[in-house]
Amino acid sequence: MARLARTHGLTDVQQEILATVRDFVDKEIIPVATELEHRDEYPQEIVDGLKELGVFGLMIPEEYGGLGESLLTYALCVEEIARGWMSVSGIINTHFIVAYMLKQHGTQEQKEYFLPRMAAGETRGAFSMSEPGLGSDVSAITSKAVKDGDEYVLNGQKMWLTNGGTSTLVAVLVRSDEGHPEGTAPHKSMTTFLVEKEPGFGEVRPGLTIPGKIDKMGYKGVDTTELIMDGLRIPANRVLGGTTGRGFYQMMDGVEVGRVNVAARGCGVAQRAFELGVSYAQQRHTFGKAIAEHQAIQFKLAEMATKVEAAHAMMVNAARKKDSGERNDLEAGMAKYLASEYCKEVVEDAFRIHGGYGFSKEYEIERLYREAPMLLIGEGTAEIQKMIIGRRLLEEYRFQG
Repeated sequence: MARLARTHGLTDVQQEILATVRDFVDKEIIPVATELEHRDEYPQEIVDGLKELGVFGLMIPEEYGGLGESLLTYALCVEEIARGWMSVSGIINTHFIVAYMLKQHGTQEQKEYFLPRMAAGETRGAFSMSEPGLGSDVSAITSKAVKDGDEYVLNGQKMWLTNGGTSTLVAVLVRSDEGHPEGTAPHKSMTTFLVEKEPGFGEVRPGLTIPGKIDKMGYKGVDTTELIMDGLRIPANRVLGGTTGRGFYQMMDGVEVGRVNVAARGCGVAQRAFELGVSYAQQRHTFGKAIAEHQAIQFKLAEMATKVEAAHAMMVNAARKKDSGERNDLEAGMAKYLASEYCKEVVEDAFRIHGGYGFSKEYEIERLYREAPMLLIGEGTAEIQKMIIGRRLLEEYRFQG
């Protein structure tokens, strides 16, 4: 089962971390994932176990109580966790995007206040860009912050907030025209606010409401919500980085990490689908032999395995590029695009191998079949990735004539 998606050049520490996470996934996640998913139940015991393993502090620097590991280590852990249940990897992803944004862009006071608590898993992060009417067009954000003395007053509605109910810290992107004259490009008049709140639903702090969970086709267990701000007052020292107008760039930096994460999730789900498909093909018999002995099924398995391997290689490349300190939007976009598309195809092929049983909720592949489509949308649709990739390619290959 472990032949595919190997990563060369890992340190002994990285290998030990991955072995520990994989063992946890096999023992604590896979046996209960489908049952919890069908009940749409938050995996509290699993989250507590990951907290004990130190996963919530994986990329947070040691000086703030974390493990100080690389994006590559984190992505490989996400791949393993998504192999068990994709929803759990979503809980971790939003947390780490916020932690990364704090590490890269936060003031020293913000780092010292938030990062140790995030490393311990005591503070859980979520981030919010999208709104009901804008989809992928971040520049069309209408939620707004207005300065009032030493505070900002935030108003507006946000959408598709992963960990909206269970998080205690939300990085929220809104417009902030203060200090930015009329006519300023939209992306230069956005600010990220660090909003602390109580976990739960309803009014979680004065002026801030989390209405409830959005009912979804898949990606269950993790809470996806709206976020409504109505006169929400935030002190000026909770502007990420201490300066307004930088929110768009801060969020895009975080989203690059998120795209590597989504690629890793696609790799993990695809790996699990392949495992289920190749196992079932050797157990199911038709016309007097295991269906794995039929050439048609062997061709399908060959295609699935190749896609798993290719997606993993691109994901690793994108993570290593980011770790090197280089710009990786091209590599992250390619990895996210390829891994999510291949994931959908590998899951569907495993579903086909299962025949009629794949349609039954008793079989794990049914859950994966409903989960895979979310990866086509999360952290930017395939069309958005193609726009990013195309623009970057034109920068790199500009015609000299």
